[in-house]
Amino acid sequence: MVELKNSQEIEQMRETGRVVAQALQQMKAAAAPGVSLLDLDSVGKKVLDAAGATSPFLGYHPSWAPSPFPGVVCASVNDAIVHGVPTDQVLQEGDLVSLDFGAVLNGWASDAALSFVIGKASAADQALLDATEQALMDGIAAAVPGAHIGDIGYAVDRVARKGKFGNLEDHGGHGIGREMHMDPFVPNQGRRGKGMRLAPGLTIAIEPMFIAGGNSAYGYDDDGWTIRSLRGGRAAHFEHTIAVTSDGPVILTQV
Repeated sequence: MVELKNSQEIEQMRETGRVVAQALQQMKAAAAPGVSLLDLDSVGKKVLDAAGATSPFLGYHPSWAPSPFPGVVCASVNDAIVHGVPTDQVLQEGDLVSLDFGAVLNGWASDAALSFVIGKASAADQALLDATEQALMDGIAAAVPGAHIGDIGYAVDRVARKGKFGNLEDHGGHGIGREMHMDPFVPNQGRRGKGMRLAPGLTIAIEPMFIAGGNSAYGYDDDGWTIRSLRGGRAAHFEHTIAVTSDGPVILTQV
């Protein structure tokens, strides 16, 4: 069931979103050669604790996963696309890192992700990062009252097709509010004018996941969580929680 939020509830989600944005900023700043993924997870935990927030990721156990998620951040490196488990893996110069982080504060959830390179990005990595972030912004721009959910997917996929990047199949964004994952599913591929019509008060997470090389085939690591490119293509992931309002889309996961 799709729930619409009033302005006060959207503002409460914005407060949660600030916590998410602060955590992502601090984890990105801490990411450097010699730093482990568990170190970044610890940074995220400290931000949550300081804000009096909790993690919707820690202990999350969907039916398809073999075990509950063990951290507060999904940390995916290089050809790991999403849902990477934070481990003692140590970052190195040139690694492409994607961090996906959520928070719950006063009963309201927000969720966001970003990707970056440790050190100087190669031209190929920078093109992948730029395209994925542009797809996120184009998807957000399409989320206006009266538009359709397919308009968002079309906007995201158009960027992938133009840049000849793989667009992770069967994955996308989601409704969000009192829970992290709610209706509707927000596809990263779609047809204009198709699907649910967007209305003011709808809050969703939009999250394109692009893969270099143009192939979107993926598999799971032995941990049952980490989704990895089968062809070894490096991947990027950007996400914001937004609200559809009568004045247009509003990003809620910003400082």
